[in-house]
Amino acid sequence: MSARPFALPERPHRGDGSMRRAGLEIEFNGLDIDTAAEVLAEALGADAKRRTAVDFRLESPGLGSFRLELDWAYLKARAEAASIGEESPEWVDLLKRLSTDIVPLELVCPPIALDRLNALNPAIEALRAAGACGTGDSFLAAFGVHINPELPSLAAGDIERFIRSFGLLQWWLVDHRGVDLSRRLSPYVDLYPEAYVLALATRGGEAELAPLVDHYLAHNPTRNRALDLLPLFKSLDASLLEGRIEDDALVNARPTFHYRLPDCRLEEPGWSLADAWDDWLTIERVAHHPTLLDALSAAFVARDRPLLGVARSDWTQLVDACLCDPGSA
Repeated sequence: MSARPFALPERPHRGDGSMRRAGLEIEFNGLDIDTAAEVLAEALGADAKRRTAVDFRLESPGLGSFRLELDWAYLKARAEAASIGEESPEWVDLLKRLSTDIVPLELVCPPIALDRLNALNPAIEALRAAGACGTGDSFLAAFGVHINPELPSLAAGDIERFIRSFGLLQWWLVDHRGVDLSRRLSPYVDLYPEAYVLALATRGGEAELAPLVDHYLAHNPTRNRALDLLPLFKSLDASLLEGRIEDDALVNARPTFHYRLPDCRLEEPGWSLADAWDDWLTIERVAHHPTLLDALSAAFVARDRPLLGVARSDWTQLVDACLCDPGSA
């Protein structure tokens, strides 16, 4: 069975008319890195080049340069030392074993035009056939898919609509897709605080970048959000972040969102990267439809209790109804 194709968003082009791009990051285990590199090189038509014991570059003539690496900064640093003879062969062997059982490998894709994302499907199918596993393999396997989509516009007002759309949809996204408990308990995909979503819904728009960033940082002074805006804000005006977040050095500036909520369910037959992508397209759909976005905002403001227990279920049901019938909010 062939993988389901990626759909295009309503606004697939940037302001200059060129096709938007997205970079994906896919976390998995179950394979040692040498095997994974071989499998991916064949699936992507790429040339695999080893940089360290746990770091490959996969050069694809048609798509660009992929990174395959052990997703643990400390271990990668030690592997760098091992590659120049400062660590024992036993340590290198340990790194490789960890990539199979405990620490995830991460395939970091280059920015790919949205109408060419289907070229990633053979890589997913090949990894699954080789025995790679994702989120559901064990309780410890909090592995995800990160999506870094370029925006159709970098205007502050357009960015705000994306943020508000995600904030209003975030609980629905978790329940609709059934985000794995191991990932919900990890700190890396924390949802926006409810007070921030309420403030977004109440304010109803922001046309300037500086107050948009100020408001975001007042509620989210961290990289650990399911929709992390720090890379985007840093690329637009790094001075707005200076001295205001603890891990600023770890924020890589790029003119994209960093959406990290979806699970990686490689071990499930029929699972596709398009499943994660479809949820992002729902965020885009609401952001691009002011009537729907404003209706959800008004419904959220009208609530009289926090989104806990039954109240959360009521909200996600309302969102579901709204997405099916925008006039039902």
